[in-house]
Amino acid sequence: MSTLRGARVEDATVVVTGANRGIGLAFVTEALERGARKVYAGVRDPQDVTPELAATAAEVIPFEVTDPEHVAAAAARCGHATVLVNNAGLHAQDRLVKCADPDAARREMEVNYFAPLAATRAFAPVIAANGGGSIVNVLSVAAIAPTAFMGGYSPSKAAALYLGGIARAELEPDGITVTSLVVGSVDTRMAAHVDGHKEDPRDIAAAGLDAMQRGVWTADTDRMAVESRARLALDPVRYERGLGKLLFVESLSTKA
Repeated sequence: MSTLRGARVEDATVVVTGANRGIGLAFVTEALERGARKVYAGVRDPQDVTPELAATAAEVIPFEVTDPEHVAAAAARCGHATVLVNNAGLHAQDRLVKCADPDAARREMEVNYFAPLAATRAFAPVIAANGGGSIVNVLSVAAIAPTAFMGGYSPSKAAALYLGGIARAELEPDGITVTSLVVGSVDTRMAAHVDGHKEDPRDIAAAGLDAMQRGVWTADTDRMAVESRARLALDPVRYERGLGKLLFVESLSTKA
């Protein structure tokens, strides 16, 4: 079992993707308040920055996560990086099979899986050259359950969960931990259509940085994430939550 600890936030150089609002902005703010030496806030368009991000001490950089040139330029610019937070995500709000837009699932996979893979490939050598550090992938309860009403979002986050585990194994010899965060319903623009209780993004960021520093490979960051995993363990075939039904037509436990 690995005993490798994650990076400390104090004096770290942190890069956050999707930093303009929501959980990304919360990671920027939390890292700065915990004493990060430098925080780079990656956004698609530096000319369109929210007032909340502009008010922080972070350095805003262009970082369109699906653009290879942006990814390479960010890795070159952030040469002292010791922490990468892959937060940028896309929920196209379409179904998977009975969809209105057949390309929606492909776009979700590009943003939610291939983009963090590309960023990890670009930043891993940078972090290793700086003595090691951590990569954090912001996921969803949809990564651990085939969430039917979320269409292609759930498969893309599940792919990212496996990405995190494999990258962790590959990068551990370089002194780099990879932590995947399982996040429930959070008060962000992406979850605007969801009714009921929503977590504060700052609480998610705080839990995420704590998990990163402990060096764990996956962490449930909030009440919904914890409850979801518990209910899945109890009843993997039919799992109901207030957000809707998550149906397992077939599970490994029923094949025996």
